[in-house]
Amino acid sequence: MTATSFARACALAAAFTVSSVTAASAGDYSITVDRVALETGDFAKTAIGYNGSSTPTILRFKEGEEVTIAVTNNLAEDTSIHWHGLILPYQQDGVPGISYEGIKSGETFTYRFPIVQSGTYWFHSHTGFQEPDGAYGAIVIEPQGREPFRFDRDYVVQLTDAHPHSGERIMRNLKLMPDYYNRQQRTFLDFLNDSRDQGLSAALADRSAWGEMRMMPTDVEDLQGFTPLINGMGPSQNWTGLFEPGERIRLRFINSSAMTYFDIRIPGLQMTVVQADGNNVQPVTVDELRIAVAETYDVIVRPTEDRAYTVFAESMGRTAFARGTLAPRSGMEAEVPDLREPPLLTMADMGMAHGEHGSMDQGAMGQGAMDHGSNQPTHTMPDSRVMQGMNHGTMDHSAMGHGTMGQSSGQPTHIMSDGSVMQGMDHGTMAAAPADPFYAPGSGLTPQAADGGKFLSYADLKAQKPLYEHRDATREIELRLTGNMERYIWSINGVKFSDAEPIRLQYGERVRFKFVNETMMTHPMHLHGMWSILDVGQGKWNPIKHVVSVAPGTTVFMETEVDAPGQWAFHCHLSYHADSGMFRKVVVEGGPVGKSADLDTTSNHTTGG
Repeated sequence: MTATSFARACALAAAFTVSSVTAASAGDYSITVDRVALETGDFAKTAIGYNGSSTPTILRFKEGEEVTIAVTNNLAEDTSIHWHGLILPYQQDGVPGISYEGIKSGETFTYRFPIVQSGTYWFHSHTGFQEPDGAYGAIVIEPQGREPFRFDRDYVVQLTDAHPHSGERIMRNLKLMPDYYNRQQRTFLDFLNDSRDQGLSAALADRSAWGEMRMMPTDVEDLQGFTPLINGMGPSQNWTGLFEPGERIRLRFINSSAMTYFDIRIPGLQMTVVQADGNNVQPVTVDELRIAVAETYDVIVRPTEDRAYTVFAESMGRTAFARGTLAPRSGMEAEVPDLREPPLLTMADMGMAHGEHGSMDQGAMGQGAMDHGSNQPTHTMPDSRVMQGMNHGTMDHSAMGHGTMGQSSGQPTHIMSDGSVMQGMDHGTMAAAPADPFYAPGSGLTPQAADGGKFLSYADLKAQKPLYEHRDATREIELRLTGNMERYIWSINGVKFSDAEPIRLQYGERVRFKFVNETMMTHPMHLHGMWSILDVGQGKWNPIKHVVSVAPGTTVFMETEVDAPGQWAFHCHLSYHADSGMFRKVVVEGGPVGKSADLDTTSNHTTGG
């Protein structure tokens, strides 16, 4: 660690010592956790909410203050609150079994921590499936200085995927039948259409290939049948934000969904992205953006006409949409777009190239395939590791590509637009690589903006001001994102959380994490307590995030300055993936003596009536 980085880390650690904090101001806040009535316009249910309401609570902090937040649990079971994206002492992070024991029924737990950042964040329960059941809210932190961009109005736009089933029931159904909620399964009519478009032989080969993998090209979303909400309101309830023509409006998009990625656009308006996960970025103007589960994006829009505009958030699987309105006057509405055609996964999303006749070449197959059943064969990797692979059965193996796992030195590479090198696929007869380097070449999930507009890519994100001194990582840790869809088990490096050892980091080091997605699902990976520096090839200008989304068939890198002693959670933020095993505990060893890792929070609990 350089002298500058060490000094910054020591200063941050000192800020975490409760006895030595000299905050600019102090704020006292209270939250109750309650059973509430939720009405989405499509269904009604009993949910969990804060302060007696299903409308998300917004906490407003100021950078530099020390906050005290008393959380009273009015539920009949334990609860917790995790302050997503906030840099704080680990005992205040709110993860039962890692940070603390949780909050018992009838008790009040008082969180105390300094606010050392600004921007848009959120909070949610980390207990059971309370978050999918409605236990989430927003955090807005005002900076000490001026914002580097202008705006006249400011709205939180918090998205979620409310489901008529409880989280526990959803998990049970997924364990019994992983495609229980897949309402877009391929039919015989689809086969006839494919035969007409591709020819009978190609359609049969394609259907056989997916069948042998026990997968479907429509497996884009684990969960369907939900109603997307904006600030607790369904599409028919039409959340509305008012404006005067010509004003600059700041929209703080927060994706608090259990499982759903959203593609957001506002027909008639461009969006200038100014923050990603609470951190300022160099402004980039887009027509559409994809927000992963647990991410936040702040955008500026400037409607100049005296009319309404639809805020349209379409699920990545095109099965549902959230809808709100920006308007000069209450009651106004704009046209609501139709859902676009749902995407289909391709062999690229499975880590394989797809030949023109739907056939595959086992000799060229990348060994990063997902374990699709309990009796799968194993593959020995070039580095002598052993992993479970596909049940190939009687597939025609004449044209399978390597995948994008980067496990073999003989794999082809792709030169990215920024000059960096990404290991990639043996294309065969696939289409040319898409413009977005964070999707596998030929992926069916590659974002495409409506009407040929500009779609935000991670590659567009550049930090406005570097948070850390740029330096080489001291070591690299590979995290393979793995799973067994038939048994609905999700894991890291083939090991689920209950069987895994913690990831141990040393205070002061800089670690480079290599995410290798060997599944057909997209995973938003979230490290608690420390910033994630996403490698987009921009060196010191790489964006600072707290969630990094990893698309199927891709390898993504992020780096972390290990400056927070204690124990932290590290997991996929898809609720049912994390609960099924795609989760790790991170232990940061060492650090300044007497700092945050030594704080005692046992006195934070009080009992209530």
